[in-house]
Amino acid sequence: MRAEFIPVGQIVNAHGIRGEVKLNPMGFDPEFLADFDVLYIGGKRVEVKSARVHKSVVLLTLPGVEDMDAALALKGKTVTIRRDDVEVPEGYYFDEEIEGLTVIDCATEEVIGKVRRVLTYPAHKIYEVKGEREYLIPAVPGVFIESVDLDAETVRVHMMKGLATDEN
Repeated sequence: MRAEFIPVGQIVNAHGIRGEVKLNPMGFDPEFLADFDVLYIGGKRVEVKSARVHKSVVLLTLPGVEDMDAALALKGKTVTIRRDDVEVPEGYYFDEEIEGLTVIDCATEEVIGKVRRVLTYPAHKIYEVKGEREYLIPAVPGVFIESVDLDAETVRVHMMKGLATDEN
């Protein structure tokens, strides 16, 4: 299912006294986020005046945010992007698009559950699938993941022994 807005981070603090805010990316490269001219903060469209990467955060200068008090007023706000503003490579999906999809075993055509959430680990992501049992399926294309079809709202997987959380 294609989400309209994708959460990309949270404003965690002010930076300095001139109104810059620190955006802490959630699972995204700071350089990727610094390229956006328009972000959505707390659900409102905001045109970014300037953005730069500092260590692992993005420092944003925003219209109407001219001092530390105005910057601190944004602390804790979620920052999102419009999905239509992003072109991603073939076979790449945002976590929000995967969550809620029906998971089908390629070998048996059996529905094993729905993706409850996407977990991020250093090596790769893992789909937490809940059906009659709970499964942790590595999001590795060609090995565990056969295909993802957002229009049909399905993920086709190659099941292997040990993927169920209650198996030895």
